[in-house]
Amino acid sequence: MRKTKIITTEDILLKLCQSVTAVLTKATDSQVHHSAMVQKITKTSLKPDFGCFVLFDGGFSGLVVINFDAKAALELYTKYMSHMGIPKEELATLHTSDEVADVLGELMNQIVGDFTGKIKRSLHTNITQNQPKMMAINKNINVTVDSNIERPQARRVSFDTEDHNIFYLELSMERTEFIQLEEFEEGEEVNPDAILETEILKQLEGKDASKKKKAAASDSNSLMDDLGI
Repeated sequence: MRKTKIITTEDILLKLCQSVTAVLTKATDSQVHHSAMVQKITKTSLKPDFGCFVLFDGGFSGLVVINFDAKAALELYTKYMSHMGIPKEELATLHTSDEVADVLGELMNQIVGDFTGKIKRSLHTNITQNQPKMMAINKNINVTVDSNIERPQARRVSFDTEDHNIFYLELSMERTEFIQLEEFEEGEEVNPDAILETEILKQLEGKDASKKKKAAASDSNSLMDDLGI
């Protein structure tokens, strides 16, 4: 007799942790690991120095929060941009910079995108996400995000960067179980390298367009000077 397979909150959390480590490792070209232990918590919160959160809905509802301290946020931002070929002298040095928020938001978007793909392939259900939100937070503020989830379960997992900076992922989702009725094959997994290559091409195309624009402006100014205008 075939044993019934049941997918719980911890199984879904593991898929999310795998998406975080896979996307950040590829994007920053450095090792990111998650703890083998998970902590049960009563609520999810945004904490100093930098918090990202995104809501998802569909087959089940939930909220994902990632809290970085300044060092972890800057390390991931710097390594991501360096891997994209951006010179170090052009990078932001403060975690409160808009550039850091933009990069972490993009990484969060890629993480949740990878996660939703895993859920669709392995659970045969769809979830959709909203646009990730980022916030630089004062050390004296602790903001709790109300996601209006019925019967919520909350979990926290710690992550370790290559430079041994710690950041935390928190997941709050409705209490649910998925029970497999029949055997099925999971679809092909999206290659994180392809996602990263697409982002690199976008960055390079943006830089090339900017250089061409500056060159055209310079040629125009030179012509105006030659004409005495």
